[in-house]
Amino acid sequence: MKYDFDTVINRRNTNCVKWDETDREDVIPLWVADMDFHSFPGITDALYQRVGHGIFGYTHVPDSYYNAVIRWFDERHGLRGVLPSDIIYTSGVVPAISAIFRALTLPGDKVLVMTPVYNCFFTCIRNQGCTVEESHLVYKDNTFEVDWEDFENKCADERVRLFLLCNPHNPAGRVWTKDELGRIGEICQRNHVLVISDEVHCEIVMPGFKYSPFASISPDFLMNSVSCVAPTKAFNIAGLQIANIIAKNPQIRERVNRAINLHEVCDVNPFGVVATEAAYTDEGSEWLSQLNEYIYGNYQYLCEFFHSQLPDYPVVKLEGTYLAWVDCSVLDVPSSKIAKCLYSDHGVWVNDGEMYGERLKPFVRINLACPRAMLAEGLNRLVNGLRNW
Repeated sequence: MKYDFDTVINRRNTNCVKWDETDREDVIPLWVADMDFHSFPGITDALYQRVGHGIFGYTHVPDSYYNAVIRWFDERHGLRGVLPSDIIYTSGVVPAISAIFRALTLPGDKVLVMTPVYNCFFTCIRNQGCTVEESHLVYKDNTFEVDWEDFENKCADERVRLFLLCNPHNPAGRVWTKDELGRIGEICQRNHVLVISDEVHCEIVMPGFKYSPFASISPDFLMNSVSCVAPTKAFNIAGLQIANIIAKNPQIRERVNRAINLHEVCDVNPFGVVATEAAYTDEGSEWLSQLNEYIYGNYQYLCEFFHSQLPDYPVVKLEGTYLAWVDCSVLDVPSSKIAKCLYSDHGVWVNDGEMYGERLKPFVRINLACPRAMLAEGLNRLVNGLRNW
């Protein structure tokens, strides 16, 4: 079946954060990580059937749910050895990360991250009273690499208790290789640092690259990690509030499960459960293949657009996620100022790099997960704005 990603869907006045966060109806929103495509039709069909029942009480999560998650990550991504008892369901990856910090840290501990990185990481760490420890990624040859010496030095700090990995990495667009994950895992094990891996973007991977779950690299890594996964980004169902924590180590899992209950994020709604089971199917896999192909086409379109219209603005190589990261160093002004001007004066909404901890160079983040006609209009506005500088 051929799926349609070209139709422009009106999302205004649907209480949508991406579109209704602003009162301006002229703005093209290319900011928050939310897709402007219909979700996989198998999910919609399953939800229609569930809604038709007409009763929406407290939700029991069935064995079929756990089996669907395990089978998906085993067959699609090579994550072996996970049992239903190793999975803790919750309402989202960010609540999961917050609960994990509460379970495994004390105020004053350090949590290591590789910056630039997803902005909510900083909030989760600081809300627990912990300190953000940054190992800045090296920007080289139009991509980002780990600063291995710095990373190991930071892990050697006895106050660093956890390393929060972003795999694939948002916003740098990296899909970490098995060799890189292996080296990360060995450094963390050697320094008694537990790995918390946010893998919510794991299904969005460009041609020629392959996502590997951190926990799949070795049995030791499976025991020395907690992974956070969800169908929400890939299938555009973030509003259904569902995610999974995979914790094979029983001592760690017990502490995390207790924190999930203390945080009161131990209940999920019936639609999230139904949607996950419907997504993790062969048909869902085919829909994802076509989605990735379309997003890659959007990425190529953006690269060609910048090459012809704004050649002094390098587009970072995109390996995974649907979030392009563009270097605006030629302007020599803060990225927050660039993003504010693009929004206020040109009606295109992008994210500035400063919110992700990028202080060395001005970058902006552009969401590619929209119909190409919408992307084209947003880019035309963006080029007008940047040229006005």
